[in-house]
Amino acid sequence: MSDFRLWHYDGVTAIRRDVLLQPDVTGFYLQEADSGWTGTLVDWADLTVIGAEKGRSAYGHRALPGWRMGFAGQAPAEIAAHLPRVERYGRWIDRFGFWPAAGVFTVIAALVVWGAAEAPAVIAPLIPQSWENRMGDAMVGDFGGRFCHTQAGDAALRALVARVDPQGEARDIAIANIPLVNAVTLPGGRIILFDGLVQQAGSPDEVAGILGHELGHVRHRDTVAGLVRQLGLSVVLGGFGGSSGGYLNSVLALSYGRNAEAAADGVAIDQMRRAAISPARTADFFMRMGGKRETTREGQAMTWLSSHPLSSERRKRFAAAVEPGARYRPALDAAQWRALRASCAADPDVAKAWGRDF
Repeated sequence: MSDFRLWHYDGVTAIRRDVLLQPDVTGFYLQEADSGWTGTLVDWADLTVIGAEKGRSAYGHRALPGWRMGFAGQAPAEIAAHLPRVERYGRWIDRFGFWPAAGVFTVIAALVVWGAAEAPAVIAPLIPQSWENRMGDAMVGDFGGRFCHTQAGDAALRALVARVDPQGEARDIAIANIPLVNAVTLPGGRIILFDGLVQQAGSPDEVAGILGHELGHVRHRDTVAGLVRQLGLSVVLGGFGGSSGGYLNSVLALSYGRNAEAAADGVAIDQMRRAAISPARTADFFMRMGGKRETTREGQAMTWLSSHPLSSERRKRFAAAVEPGARYRPALDAAQWRALRASCAADPDVAKAWGRDF
């Protein structure tokens, strides 16, 4: 060990010394053989790694800036055992190894992604209902008087709502004079059916199925959960106020998760069964609309299918919900259905169908 040579700077002078390392009980001394110079005792624990590559190693001192020692090649085993380890990736990564650490990071990343996906559904029920109601009420104003009202049409809509939502879970259900095949659930339990959807429906039972699905989003507060997922809790809670138009655009473009869509379908099927409305017509609607896309005058697709993605499994689910031998009756009679479909065309006071904000 006596011939193990190092280079050394004491941090006080600019002199480079060729020294020998002399171990002691808790540390070591550095000694220059030619001049007899001997440094002070250095504790092994005070050493820090400055660099180690291509067979060269350099160390510093925690308490002495500028203090350096280094050598080329391998240190003797009895000295190497005391030297601090080179941190290639980081202290704890080097301790456990790269691949085990990578596995831990992968698990953590997966948990973060899972939390981002699932947390909104947990947070949404904790948001005060009164706040959600105010937000939905503000969004309604952005429809700019497009809600359709006639005496016969309103009566038909009330009759449909009484069948599908007898408990009044939705605070308000209306038809808007917008020629898009779409329906939207706003915060605060407001459901809006677009006239384009009513016109494309082949029967009131189809509208009942769509309405039941939207009622499922109301029941599970999916719209608020979606806004939290899309915009973040701080934005949704802290940014509201005079910006309802931006929130409305977010709601119109909102896509619910597969689990939320399946749960909403379940609500629709359950409500239709209770109301003795056949789900077969809703399955027909899905089948018929699966290949269609309604487009706005600006050329932007905005359909119920874009925010409520369809699948053959979902259509099959509604078809399979038809109970053989069940005594179904239409959601509305023929006169009520005609009145509902004519609501927007027959309302002289409704705002025009098209506007820049849609």
